[in-house]
Amino acid sequence: MIERRRIFLLPLILATLLLQVPCIQQAGASPSPPRLAFLGLRLQNDNEVLEPTTEAERNRISIIEKQFTSSLEAARSYSIVPLTNDIRAKIASGQFVGSCGGCEAEFGKELKADRVAWITVQKVSNLILNMNLYMADPATDKMTFLKSVDIRGNTDESWSRSLKYLLDNYFYDKKS
Repeated sequence: MIERRRIFLLPLILATLLLQVPCIQQAGASPSPPRLAFLGLRLQNDNEVLEPTTEAERNRISIIEKQFTSSLEAARSYSIVPLTNDIRAKIASGQFVGSCGGCEAEFGKELKADRVAWITVQKVSNLILNMNLYMADPATDKMTFLKSVDIRGNTDESWSRSLKYLLDNYFYDKKS
């Protein structure tokens, strides 16, 4: 009699466990990261007349842009939304991102992004520079992150280390 009960209960127990597997898998699934539209990096050269922007500085812009997006993707903090050609054209022909009266939020909405980000590097001289990282919520048009670091020296390494410092010491802690 006991043997029959075990045989009868075993399929019920197995069926119950199998029904719970999808629930367990769903609960353990990590949500997809928020979508981020990175609007680029702008170099503000305060002494353009005396010290024109160099080819090395223009190259640094693309190096830092790639470092920023690849760092966020590697950390699984954000899913980077590619900019459309239309948005790129608007950025190139309009006022600077960050001083365009809310164009950042509009670009983010158009790209269906959860956040928009941009970076500025202010060059006072070859010795004194400043890197600023901005992030905003397109839905509310509110700034969610703004930090700045001073850079000493105008080299690939100094720019790269500054961005890494911003991300590691401020950005990832806040998770904007």
